[in-house]
Amino acid sequence: MYFFPPTLQDLKEEIDIRLSRVQDIKYEPRLLAEDDSRLLQLETQGCYNYLYRMKALDAIRTSEIPFHTEGRYPKSLIGKNFCAYLLELRNSSTSFKGIRKALIDTLLDGYESARYGTGVFGKPEYLKYQDALNELANMTKARGGSSQRQHQSAAKDLTLSPEVSNPATIQVTYLPSNQKSKRAKHFLELKSFKDNYNTLESTL
Repeated sequence: MYFFPPTLQDLKEEIDIRLSRVQDIKYEPRLLAEDDSRLLQLETQGCYNYLYRMKALDAIRTSEIPFHTEGRYPKSLIGKNFCAYLLELRNSSTSFKGIRKALIDTLLDGYESARYGTGVFGKPEYLKYQDALNELANMTKARGGSSQRQHQSAAKDLTLSPEVSNPATIQVTYLPSNQKSKRAKHFLELKSFKDNYNTLESTL
């Protein structure tokens, strides 16, 4: 029985078939474990671009960038959701608008180069990409903490009951009963005097 090696056309078709399945991938596993023996190669002389590419993709998973919060960008598709998050962040008009566009472009370009690029992606490229990741993580963390403090302060203000101002007090002065009786007595005396005066005048 003879075995015929695959032709270039067969290899091309197999590659196209496997590439077409990329769209169906629903999970992106971690590429390098912390105790992966291949990491020891980075301490020796040689070209290990593929290891730095893998480290760059794994760095997204271990970063503290909250691109998967609130369920908008689930963790199953790390790279795709991370890029979508960066694009939204760059075009956002929220409190993250102050993040430098160049920083986001560095991360987008670094991810594209690490995953799809055909050029060199060695230690310098990886370190530049990792520094940009750390910077963005620190900025989002700081802004997130500031936003949380503002929400807490606003909630505290709402829970505080406002001081109830005392209504204007209308003071009513009542005369003592003895003064009332004196005024009534004087009125009767004056009336009696007037009547007597009128009677006396009519007799004259």
